[in-house]
Amino acid sequence: MTEPSTPVTEAEAGLHSELEDFAQQIADQVESFLLALQAIARGETTGGHAISILLLEVSQVLLAGARLGVQTDFDTPSRYEPDAGPDPDLDEMRLRLAVLLEGVDAYTEVFDPYVDPPELAPSLLSDDLTSMASALAHGLRHFRAGRVEEALWWWQFSYVSSWGHEASGALRALQSVISHDRLDAEFESEQDQVAAADELLDAASS
Repeated sequence: MTEPSTPVTEAEAGLHSELEDFAQQIADQVESFLLALQAIARGETTGGHAISILLLEVSQVLLAGARLGVQTDFDTPSRYEPDAGPDPDLDEMRLRLAVLLEGVDAYTEVFDPYVDPPELAPSLLSDDLTSMASALAHGLRHFRAGRVEEALWWWQFSYVSSWGHEASGALRALQSVISHDRLDAEFESEQDQVAAADELLDAASS
């Protein structure tokens, strides 16, 4: 004999609706980032304009991450993560980004500012952007399959554990490229990167 289901209260229904609305907003921002990154990798946006668009998109997806980060921990209906399907092969996109960002791709990031002395870590914009895309796309597949709680849990967990740090480092690097160009900042240890940034930004206006 089947046990009767517990009726959903009006408060619970309202909470679920708010959760779905929040998840939709995050999904929209994630999709915007992924589409922009794919377009840039295909060469649809080049030169200094590509740097500016990357700065904008990384900033906006970091805002989505911050909104996830301030929420209480999301829970999932199941102890085990449902299969989200195969991860996309993003290696070609990574290689295209590396070519596009040649000269400014490599940068140095402070791994943890609370470690004394701070630990410096070499990184690549193309690697960080691709890793972000992989993590964000994984959550988006859960969302599109109707697993809202799973998507939110994944986006929140991966923001804290991986893509939030990658996005923060990428944002600082991209902002530095633009700052060097706008302010004509000259640092002896960064001459090659500044020159490459100038070439990228000059190409956009030619």
